Amino acid sequence: MNPSQSTALPGSATLLKVSSLRKHYTVPKRWLAPARPPIQAVDDVSFEVARGETLSLVGESGCGKTTTAKSVMRLIEPTSGSVQLDGEELTTLGAEQMRLRRRDVQIIFQDPYASLSPRLPAGEIVAEPLKNFGMSSARERRERVDWLFGKVGLRPEATRKYPHEFSGGQRQRLGIARALALNPKLIVCDEPVSALDVSVQAQVVNLLMDLQAEFGIAYLFVAHDLAVVRHISHRVAVMYLGRIVEVADRDTLFSAPRHPYTEILLSAVPVPNPRTPSKRMLLQGDPPSPANPPSGCRFHTRCPLAQPVCKTEAPALSPRPSDSPAGHQVACHFR
Repeated sequence: MNPSQSTALPGSATLLKVSSLRKHYTVPKRWLAPARPPIQAVDDVSFEVARGETLSLVGESGCGKTTTAKSVMRLIEPTSGSVQLDGEELTTLGAEQMRLRRRDVQIIFQDPYASLSPRLPAGEIVAEPLKNFGMSSARERRERVDWLFGKVGLRPEATRKYPHEFSGGQRQRLGIARALALNPKLIVCDEPVSALDVSVQAQVVNLLMDLQAEFGIAYLFVAHDLAVVRHISHRVAVMYLGRIVEVADRDTLFSAPRHPYTEILLSAVPVPNPRTPSKRMLLQGDPPSPANPPSGCRFHTRCPLAQPVCKTEAPALSPRPSDSPAGHQVACHFR
């Protein structure tokens, strides 16, 4: 499947809708010390994911990508905001109701070894979701596990092996099989290839794309490798210091970015031809603390276009003029 063939996914209904999502961490008060402000890891984030679509969240380390993804699943409880899956509000569900909805939302973790129990053979790891959600017949579970192993490129006899007997790429395939077990509508991919060799990364990314084409799964893909993002995404959302600063379809974002931070981020992508002049733009200064973010536009302390209005007024994430493709949104006063 080539994402460029279905960038906008015309006619696809919205599967996931996130509105004004916030996750603030309270900092413990030290004895005799003044109270410290909360850490604003995610602040007023909104986006949508259509059925069968891949939306990637990108940005530098610490910008809130993983916190956003885990808050969507309520692996981390959001401070406020709305998360709707198929029109149902997830943030107000009780523990048992949320457990049942997890059939539709699964996750692939970044570390393919730490996320697998070393005490269980691979077949039992993949069968565990089936046990938890009512597939009582041992024969049916075994047949389902064998089928899942085949789908992710593992041999059926590998069900008897333990995680330490697999390579890194095979362990990630095992994590994909576990996430796929319950036929989810949405899979959160938390940097699923960052711990793998480059050649294995390509295999796993292509596997994810093949599974999406076959089953119509939507992905919320968290990554910092822009080459991987360009290959797998339909749309891309760029995050900076807990907020989304630009959203666009994949081709538009990589060919005509508008936000200064996005331009600087893309300029850091290595150019394969050493004779091509480097166009890298340097980002000045260190990221501000999420416990004390700048007023106004959070990027103004490092932005080459900053003006006085940027220090006092936060730009809204809004559609661009008619010369931009539909769905292109930027949070900048001057772009």
